[in-house]
Amino acid sequence: MKIAILNGSPRKENTAAMVEAFRKGAKAAGHEVEVYQVGKMKIAGCLGCEYCHTKGNGTCVQKDDLKKIMPAYTEADLIVFASPIYYFTMTAQMQAALQRVYCVGKPAASKAVLMLSSGSDEVFDAAITQFKDYMDFAEIEIAGILTSYGEENKSEEKLNEIREFAASL
Repeated sequence: MKIAILNGSPRKENTAAMVEAFRKGAKAAGHEVEVYQVGKMKIAGCLGCEYCHTKGNGTCVQKDDLKKIMPAYTEADLIVFASPIYYFTMTAQMQAALQRVYCVGKPAASKAVLMLSSGSDEVFDAAITQFKDYMDFAEIEIAGILTSYGEENKSEEKLNEIREFAASL
């Protein structure tokens, strides 16, 4: 299976550890895995100009780092959306990456996973709801939702859980 992991964190902290654990577990199971550092990319929000659907044949008029993640949307069998929680939702970089897929319509993936990290356990609901709604719209099966918070973020127990989950796909 071809797996694309979109890491929405601009930092090398908790989300990065989750992404690496998932990558290792999936690779160990024989999957092809590509990690995209979305949190460090320059991806603007959708302009709603409709260029992609009128003149662009599925390409966006904006010339930014979106082109680096398009293989994730057009070729992957499974997409992992990984992000820390910033003000009760995914990072702005991840939000832009999600919204800009509009240019191709819906991702080609048949399955998706959400991984979220935070300092608190009481902040995941909005991001999970948005993810579920988007996957429902895109007709993509949710393969799993993994959350980690506080001390759990760097615990070997949590990272093993993520590796095992990824290996089971």
